[in-house]
Amino acid sequence: MNTDFSPFPILRTDRLVLRSLELDDAQAIQKLRSDARVNEFLDRAATNNLDEAVAFIKIIQKSVEEGDSMYWAITCDDVLIGTICLYNWDKKNDIAEIGYELKVDAQGKGYMSEAIRAVIYFAFKTMCVKTITAFPKQGNVKSIQLLEKNNFVLDNTFKFKSELDANGYLVYYFNSCSLSESRITLIAQEMIDMASLI
Repeated sequence: MNTDFSPFPILRTDRLVLRSLELDDAQAIQKLRSDARVNEFLDRAATNNLDEAVAFIKIIQKSVEEGDSMYWAITCDDVLIGTICLYNWDKKNDIAEIGYELKVDAQGKGYMSEAIRAVIYFAFKTMCVKTITAFPKQGNVKSIQLLEKNNFVLDNTFKFKSELDANGYLVYYFNSCSLSESRITLIAQEMIDMASLI
């Protein structure tokens, strides 16, 4: 499992650019992470001011630099509309967890589906991840629909996290072994112009 990337990989889709999170994003991050509608199904405190946003960005940058996560700002027309990340590595089993958030006014337009497919392709083909896990909260219908639309399967047996540890969250996973090489390539062709992956 490859987690050492320098420079940070920029991913491009038809409408989006997924790039590294920068200090200049502090205002956008503060607005995103302080929105109660975005935070509804996330167990986190709101980011109430720019200082907290800057501190958060620095934590993310350190995590990325140390190879502990991959964290992209999702931008459309140079405007940050959300974030998506891979983290909680299990290098022994080549497992990574995916997380994401999107501004309310950007939801329902297919942006996150574009972003998640770009990240999935990158994880499987470049990072050599075998399994991607996700833990949406029960009741988070939009997130569950997003995952199921993009080949994630509900883990009813709690193989990837015990029911106790899941603590009310659902356990979803996407295993690259369940896909043929042609299917992985098709996912890329549908949503990603790999010629612009830099």
